[in-house]
Amino acid sequence: MSAPLLVHMQVIAATGLTVAVVVLMHYEGLLALGRRFARDRHLRRRDSTGPLGGPGRRLMLWTFFGLIALHALEIVVFGSAFWALMQLAGTGSIAGAQEASVFDAFYLSAMTYSTVGFGDLAPQGPIRWLAGAEALIGLMMVAWSASFAFMEMARHWRDDG
Repeated sequence: MSAPLLVHMQVIAATGLTVAVVVLMHYEGLLALGRRFARDRHLRRRDSTGPLGGPGRRLMLWTFFGLIALHALEIVVFGSAFWALMQLAGTGSIAGAQEASVFDAFYLSAMTYSTVGFGDLAPQGPIRWLAGAEALIGLMMVAWSASFAFMEMARHWRDDG
């Protein structure tokens, strides 16, 4: 039996809100990382090269850790949305989980965000709207991060020679 239109509309609205939160979070995260680069540019000439390379290279290493943390946080936001929606009647469930826990919601989110796909757990019902959006947004956020990292690496890796 299909879910009522109102339930689909609730899930679509929650999906839109979750997507907006994640996109804004990613934007602000990249902005903060970019500011960090700008603030630390003066270190490049004063700092000597250590075991991890010059300051630009060390900053790139911390940027990658920052990007990993940003993506993990975005997965948690989507996972929380899955969990919250599943608490509402008729919005769906996670197939493959005996009794879906919040950790199952986070795992489903990680598999969806990374576009690995559905294997042992899969969304059922209207929450598939959220899963579809997360796959698209995850792909876009990873591409955005890769572009950011490439631009910063091109600028700072070269300067450390």
